[in-house]
Amino acid sequence: MIEPTLALQTAIRTALVNAPGLIALVPADHIRAGSTRPDKTPCIIMSDGNTALHGHDYTAQRAAWVYLDLHIWTLDAGQDAAKEIAGIVTATLNKPLNFEGCECDHFRVTRSTFPRDPEPAYGHGVLSVEAFIRWIV
Repeated sequence: MIEPTLALQTAIRTALVNAPGLIALVPADHIRAGSTRPDKTPCIIMSDGNTALHGHDYTAQRAAWVYLDLHIWTLDAGQDAAKEIAGIVTATLNKPLNFEGCECDHFRVTRSTFPRDPEPAYGHGVLSVEAFIRWIV
């Protein structure tokens, strides 16, 4: 299995690029992991996230809580465009995600916020997610 945050990022990106309603607003190559400042807009940028290891059992199974943020950016489209994209992302992520090499026992969007960017032309939204992931080593 790959590192848990990478597994979560991959599962989220796969779900998002396969959502036609979202791709109509955000091109698939604008959905990526990386820094939180956009180089192309509109875009969705997944943070590096963090992992809290939860331990292991006698069968070499490992478990971890994984947390990350999805930053939604728009340019010259206003804050409402960022909120529209966030709504579609949330609805898309309410369906089961497909993980490779591990199992996800829990996943949810835990928070949304829409901070004002110092540059008024940018719309910005942040969705926070959490997942409980298990894998065999």
